[in-house]
Amino acid sequence: MDYRNLGASGLRVPVLSFGAGTFGGSGPLFGAWGNTDAEEARRLVDICLEAGVNLFDTADVYSAGASEEVLGQAIRGRRDAVLISTKTALPMGEGPQDWGTSRARLIRATEDALRRLGTDYIDLLQLHAFDASTPVEEVLSTLDRLVAVGKIRYVGVSNFAGWELMKSLAAAERHGYPRYVAHQVYYSLAGRDYEWELMPLGADQGVGALVWSPLAWGRLTGKLRRGQPLPKASRLHETAQYGPPVDDEKLFDIVEVLDAIAGENGRTVPQIAINWLLNRPTVSSVIIGARNEEQLRQNLGAVGWSLSREQTERLDAVSTVTAPYPYFPYCRQEGFARLNPPIV
Repeated sequence: MDYRNLGASGLRVPVLSFGAGTFGGSGPLFGAWGNTDAEEARRLVDICLEAGVNLFDTADVYSAGASEEVLGQAIRGRRDAVLISTKTALPMGEGPQDWGTSRARLIRATEDALRRLGTDYIDLLQLHAFDASTPVEEVLSTLDRLVAVGKIRYVGVSNFAGWELMKSLAAAERHGYPRYVAHQVYYSLAGRDYEWELMPLGADQGVGALVWSPLAWGRLTGKLRRGQPLPKASRLHETAQYGPPVDDEKLFDIVEVLDAIAGENGRTVPQIAINWLLNRPTVSSVIIGARNEEQLRQNLGAVGWSLSREQTERLDAVSTVTAPYPYFPYCRQEGFARLNPPIV
C-alpha cells in the first residue's frame, strides 16, 4: 500500500481508505448499502489493516450514528493502529440545533461522535456540507478550539462549492485558524465535474481529495450493460435517486472501454476504474466500500500495478465531457490555456 500526504498536511494516508457506510445500515439509503454488524466489521477491518489500509471513513448521519458505533466496536483495542475520519453537518433530528455547523452544534456533534466511536480524539473531522447560516469565522474558531484541546487532529470538508471552500480557507489564513486539508468529493470516470474548479483549487491551496463513490454509485461495477435491464440484486433500484446523475449512453461507452482494458490487464472493471483515479492530480485517497469480504478483497486489488499511458488516454477520451461556462474556454482556447494551464 502506498501512502500520501493529505493535502498540504503532515498526515500520511493510504491511497485506498475504507468507507464504513455499510456498518449498521438502516433506512432506505444506508439499509440498501448493507447492514454489517460489529463482528463482520471487525473482520473487514482486519483485512484492511493486513493490506495497509488504516484510514476508516464514516459520518454521524450514516444510519443515525450506527455506523460510528459499529466502527468503534470494530477498532476496539487497536485505536493507535487506525485513522478515523468522520463527518458532521447534515440533519440528525428535527430540532433547530440538530443540523449545521454552529458553535453549539459542532461541539455537541463532536462529543457525540467521540462517544459513539469509543475514542477520545478524531484524526480528521470533515464538515459534511456548507452551512450558509453560520459565519465561517464561527465555524473555524470552534474547530480551532477543538483542535487545541486535542479532540480533533485535522479538519476538512465535503461537498463544498469552490467559493465556499475558498472563503473558508481565506478566513482561516486571515485569523490563523486551522486550514482545511481535505475535501471529500464525488469523482469517477462517469462524473468528472470535480476537475473543472475544485481540482485546480485543491492543487493551488493544498487541499487533498478524498474520493467518495469511485464506482459512480455502483454503476462502474461491470454489471450494468447496454441494452440490458438492471440486475435484480443492484442497489440502484432503491438508491439511484440519492446519487449523482449519470448519462446512461455515456456510462455504457465508459463501461465498454473499462471492460476491454480489464481484459488486457487481467483485472476487474472496478479495479480499472479505481486505479485510474489514483493517478489523478490532488487525489490523496480513494474511499472503497464493501458489503462482504469478497468485495473488499476485489477492491483492494486496485493497487500494486499501473495502467499504461495508452490505456489511461483511452479512459480519458471516453469519459471526457464538455465543461460548462466559464470553464470550457480554458479547455478549448489557446490563449486561455496559456494563462491558466490545465492540470488534467
